[in-house]
Amino acid sequence: MFRLLRFIPGTGFLNPLKWIRRIAFLVVLVYFAAAFVDVVSASRHNDSPGRSDAIIVLGAAQYNGRPSPVLKRRLDHALALYEAKVARLVVVTGGRKPGDRITEASASANYLMARGVPDSRIAREVQGTDTYSSIAAASRFLKKREVQRVTIVTDGYHAARVAAIASELGLDPVSSPVGSTAPLERMLKEAGGIAIGRITGFRRLSAWISG
Repeated sequence: MFRLLRFIPGTGFLNPLKWIRRIAFLVVLVYFAAAFVDVVSASRHNDSPGRSDAIIVLGAAQYNGRPSPVLKRRLDHALALYEAKVARLVVVTGGRKPGDRITEASASANYLMARGVPDSRIAREVQGTDTYSSIAAASRFLKKREVQRVTIVTDGYHAARVAAIASELGLDPVSSPVGSTAPLERMLKEAGGIAIGRITGFRRLSAWISG
């Protein structure tokens, strides 16, 4: 009877393989849409982060010790959080790119010290070459200090993935994003990274991308 219905005009929808493909596509679409909503929501999260044990600033380009506009915005935001007593420790991240005299972390530390943050209140993560490795390295020495609650400063479109990575590494993160606007292509790429990373693990995803 079922086989007969498959060939009756107007009942092709009963083909089980076709419906399995459609349902699978719908599940993937909904899963990706949920990741995209997370990216947009995190990028617009402007509530006060509350008290943390440390503020982590994700690195970005610097030019002979001078922070790029992107990095400067992140550092200014972190400075405002520090002055608001969100945390007593600021962790700056980022290693040295080919041709650089100093690391992104050192450029960030110098910028903050010039604006009144004591060197003793700044920790430098200088080995990271991407988002995952920077947060992983920072999490290792923060755990030695028994630091778990962290406020992470990065661009808005980046906030959801950064928080997901930090959670995977055993930290208790809250994002404090800088700006919320980004090209749709950038937001979709971040959503894809989150969707895949939640399945494979962000460490493995990072290895695939860098490899």
